[in-house]
Amino acid sequence: MFIPNIENYKFILASQSPRRQYLLKEIGLEFDVKHKHIEETYPDNLKEEEIPLFLAKKKAGEFNNLLENEILITADTIVWMRDKVLKKPVDKEDAMRILNELSGKCHQVYSGVCIKSRDKEVLFSSCTDVYFKKLTYTELDYYIDRYEPYDKAGAYGIQEWIGYIGVEKINGSYFNVVGLPIQKLYTELDDFINS
Repeated sequence: MFIPNIENYKFILASQSPRRQYLLKEIGLEFDVKHKHIEETYPDNLKEEEIPLFLAKKKAGEFNNLLENEILITADTIVWMRDKVLKKPVDKEDAMRILNELSGKCHQVYSGVCIKSRDKEVLFSSCTDVYFKKLTYTELDYYIDRYEPYDKAGAYGIQEWIGYIGVEKINGSYFNVVGLPIQKLYTELDDFINS
C-alpha cells in the first residue's frame, strides 16, 4: 500500500462478501474479516444513497470497542430503479422478474461506505448508472440457472456472464457495481489516516 502511515493501523472489514474482500486484497490492504449480523432494515422515507449510507453506519454501530490502532470498514450496496430498491431475489421466479425489470433500461447502483476508528467516523457514497440491453427470456434463464444470483442485489453480478453480454455501458465506477467503490475508498482511507 502506498498510503503513508498505513502500517500503524490494523484493518477490519465487516463484510462476508467475497467480492469486497477480493477488491481490498487487490489494492494491497491487509485486513481481518469480522462480521456481525444485523437486520438490514431502514426507515421508509430514505431514498437512493441515503439507504446504503444508513446501513453502512448501522453495521459500524455494532463495533463499539475498537482498539486505538484499529480501523473498521463497512459497506452496503443497493440497486435503485424507478424510485425503489431492487433487493436480492428469493427464488428463480423473483430473479426473472427483477432482471426483466432491468432489461433494456438504465438503473443506478449506490454504495455507502463507513470508515470508523475509536475516535472518528467518515461516511461516503458512490453512484453508477448501468445500462442493460434488452435481454431475452433464454438469456435470463441461462444466467439464473448457471449463476444462481440469489445473494446479489438486483439479481445480477456485473462481473459474471450477464455483465459481459448484457451491460451496454456504465457511467461511474465499475467496481462500485461489483460491490465497493475501491478507488474512492483508497482516497478516503488516505484522508482518514493522514488528515
